[in-house]
Formats: sequence, C-alpha cells, structure tokens
Amino acid sequence: MTPDPSLLDPLRGRLVVSCQAYPGEPMRTPETMRRVAQAAVLGGAAAIRAQGLDDIREIAAHVTVPVIGLVKEGDEGVFITPTLALALDCVDAGAAIVAIDGTDRPRPDGRDLDTVVAAVHEAGALVMADCATVADAVAAARAGADLVGTTLGGYAPGRPRTSGPDLDFVREAVAALSGTGVPVMAEGRIHSPADVAAAYGAGAHSVTVGTAITHPSTITGWFVAATPAAGSAAGAR
Repeated sequence: MTPDPSLLDPLRGRLVVSCQAYPGEPMRTPETMRRVAQAAVLGGAAAIRAQGLDDIREIAAHVTVPVIGLVKEGDEGVFITPTLALALDCVDAGAAIVAIDGTDRPRPDGRDLDTVVAAVHEAGALVMADCATVADAVAAARAGADLVGTTLGGYAPGRPRTSGPDLDFVREAVAALSGTGVPVMAEGRIHSPADVAAAYGAGAHSVTVGTAITHPSTITGWFVAATPAAGSAAGAR
C-alpha cells in the first residue's frame, strides 16, 4: 500500500496540536486526551500529534483530521517510536503519519532509518522524522521521510537548547531541504502565537504546539511564577 503524500498539503500554513500527558498525571487517560484533541480540532487544529497506542486509537476514532502517532519508550537515546514494531503498531492503531526518531543514533532493534521508513510506507502511512540537527534532516529526507520535524533540537546532541523555538534550526533545515519536496515542521518550545508566526517567518511548512495548549500543569506554573507569592518564595530561599 502506498501512502498519499498529499495528506500533508492541508497542513501547510496551519497548526498541529500535540496532545500528550506525562506518566502519573491525572490527564493521562486515552479518553481525556481524546477530548483535548477534539477541543483542539474545534479550535482549528489541522492535525493531532498523539503518544501511545491507546491514545492514538481513541483519538483517531473521534477526529476527522490526520493523527501523527508515536510511542515513547524510555527517556534516553532513541525513545520516540524506537522500533519498527512500534511504528507499525502506530499504523494499526490509526496513525496516518508515524513520528519516529530521525537522528543517527542506534535504534534498539538495530534497524536503520531507511528500513523503518520503507516498512511504514508499505503499511500505508507517512513518516515524520523527529530530528535534532540539519544533518539529521537531510539524512531523513534521503531515507524517504515525508516530513521533517525540528522536534529534538536541543533535546538530543547536536544543537544547544534555546529558551524558545530554535528558529535558526527551522531556517537551516528549510534551506537544506530546498528542492527535495520534503517539508519542515517547526516543533519544540513554541509557547505563544508570536512564536508560531516567527516559525512561519522562518519558512516552516507547519507548526506543532503542545505544552502551551494542552498541558495545564505547566501553563499554570508559568502564571504562578509571575505572582507575588512566587517572588517571595524565591527570595526566601
């Protein structure tokens, strides 16, 4: 089965919302994430990024926009859909696009990026390569990835972590992939509408926002940090 790359066309110039909760949090249930995803779609999200097979399955059954599915295992090395088996599980769960680690680090199952991309395509889904460097992005495009994300910039070796979105990474990746037909998704530390506009100004095909929309604990913390009580507590330490 050959996936249809035109699925990415409706994402151009639009917003993707990442609906994920961390282990141990009260929102970490498939039904809760599905409702968050439905609310994001009502707000205009063109696609949903979802983590975990149960969440992918639940969200894909209740939204009409594409689901970018992934599975996180561990928190070191390759942990975003680290094996081919998990990538194919994402397709079976309903992901139209499977997000996988797009770095050059060794994968737990020993397979290379080309093999994973080809197998996901054969299963009927597109591939988003979550990259940490421009070199990753170029290699992922050569391996057949349909979409490259700046997701791991600052979270994996290769680039410093910026306080906000790494707009230089977006610009450099767009320039490096010019002429390949592979679009760039800006993702990572995009916390405001101004950040979204800046990412598009840097040439992004589309932009993913997660924490600033779908993670109440973090958002609340941002506001709490601005209160007088927070300042007093900091001064007391």
